[in-house]
Amino acid sequence: MNTSALKEFLDGKVELYNRPSFISSDPISIPRLFTRIPDIEIAGFFASIFAWGNRTTIIAKSRELMERMDNSPWQFITGHSEKDLKKLAGFKQRTFNDTDLLYFISFLRFHFSKNNSLEPAFSKWMDKTDDNVEAGLAGFYHYFFSLEDVPPRTRKHIATPERRSTCKRLNMYLRWMVRQDSAGVDFGIWKTISPSQLICPVDLHVARVARHFNLLKRKQTDWEAAMELTYNLRTLDKTDPVKYDFALFGLGIVEKFK
Repeated sequence: MNTSALKEFLDGKVELYNRPSFISSDPISIPRLFTRIPDIEIAGFFASIFAWGNRTTIIAKSRELMERMDNSPWQFITGHSEKDLKKLAGFKQRTFNDTDLLYFISFLRFHFSKNNSLEPAFSKWMDKTDDNVEAGLAGFYHYFFSLEDVPPRTRKHIATPERRSTCKRLNMYLRWMVRQDSAGVDFGIWKTISPSQLICPVDLHVARVARHFNLLKRKQTDWEAAMELTYNLRTLDKTDPVKYDFALFGLGIVEKFK
């Protein structure tokens, strides 16, 4: 399939999956429960961090956490008492447990005591001339774990390109916050990071489909693979390459494309 034909095919898949009907079965349904930007950011952050494994479970556990936070995550995080934190006891999503959750809460409370948005937690490490979000992701990792008494076990829940991870979940979160179009799926509420700087979220399913279409040749599914795929997607749309996440994800997960 030549580049023109591939673009036409994948654009069709983007149109198929980048629509509101996609939301209900995807973790992005969690931040879509809210209208205030800080609530959207916090709910989206947790939903993206939990996003590995069965999507039904991811959504259910994300909803459970929002309920434990009285369905007002920003208010809970910025105004909770020690007694309120007892509501979080026993929370677990796969290997993420209440020890990890309490540190996440501590970081978010610290950050929001100085900022009105999570955006600068990523963007302040970047320059407008940066080719991609690598510096933002690496900076966020160090910033996130800059508080005292970080539980060693919690570090595994935030990825960084410095360890060659694909950073799939954080790249997905950035897509949600940065991309904006008329489809109504992604939020597009962050403006200091450009959609052209985003890196495509890559898991084994996306990588498999990408390799089939020769968009990815690297054998390892790592940070270099995410970069390679994104650069190839830029040949299809240089201003919004990550929109093709909808197509690759839909082909791999929904259509089980072989």
